[in-house]
Amino acid sequence: MLMKYKLMTFLLACTVVFTGCGSNDAVKNEPKQAEGNSASGAVVSDEVWAPILESYRQFTIEQADTFILETEKFVTAVKSGDVEAAKKLYAPTRMYFERIEPIAEAIGDLDPNIDARENDVEDKDWRGFHRIEQALWEKNSTEGMGEYADRLLEDVKLLRALMETVEVEPSLLVTGAVELLNEVSASKVTGEEERYSHTDLYDFAANVEGADKIYQLVKAELNKKDAALDEQIGKGFADLEQALSAYKSGDGYVSYLDLKEEDTKKLSQLIDALAEPLSQMGTILEA
Repeated sequence: MLMKYKLMTFLLACTVVFTGCGSNDAVKNEPKQAEGNSASGAVVSDEVWAPILESYRQFTIEQADTFILETEKFVTAVKSGDVEAAKKLYAPTRMYFERIEPIAEAIGDLDPNIDARENDVEDKDWRGFHRIEQALWEKNSTEGMGEYADRLLEDVKLLRALMETVEVEPSLLVTGAVELLNEVSASKVTGEEERYSHTDLYDFAANVEGADKIYQLVKAELNKKDAALDEQIGKGFADLEQALSAYKSGDGYVSYLDLKEEDTKKLSQLIDALAEPLSQMGTILEA
């Protein structure tokens, strides 16, 4: 497995560069084409996007650095057999990952290695947070989880290292925000993500925060393009975040099992109300 990681690291480092240091000399002075808009000849201004992309880069790096530190605490609790401490650390630690999942999904197998649920992958390949979650909540034990904990920490550190090789384009931000909201709709609001711990609202909130961060970064330019759309998206985030605040419990959130049918229905409606205008945010890529 280590050899596989080294090979993956080498190949990624050779083919993609985060800041463009290794870009092809023949094309590095050409204006960037907005992905998905090449047919219309739409051009993205480097001058406009450079500070936005750098801000997102800094955000994801800060989240990933803290993710390592919190995962180390979680792994220590698991390996020492402290079930209660591990349970307490589990959901807050995962939030750092959920906020930057668009980056993780751009890097090979790291997303499933860290975040796959049971039956998402073959049992022999299943590891990461949810494998340990099952042991903590179904068996109330950390027995046999030491190796999985070590591999989880290795994967989290590898994620941070490989983030230096990811080329963040404007289209990644736009599609990333939509994908984060889709994550909420597909598994968080349904209670399918955290099937053992029922800590889905932590993931829900983190996905929304990650999408909102992207929106805040492009908000000024979006407003220039379409002020009405900007206002609609801003209201959608505000409404959703206000609804989520009702389920806060201390520094975290209540169990998904505490939600009634009307609660999940309301959250689903708010997600749908935000998803439609957010999907139109690609207008920011148009010249």
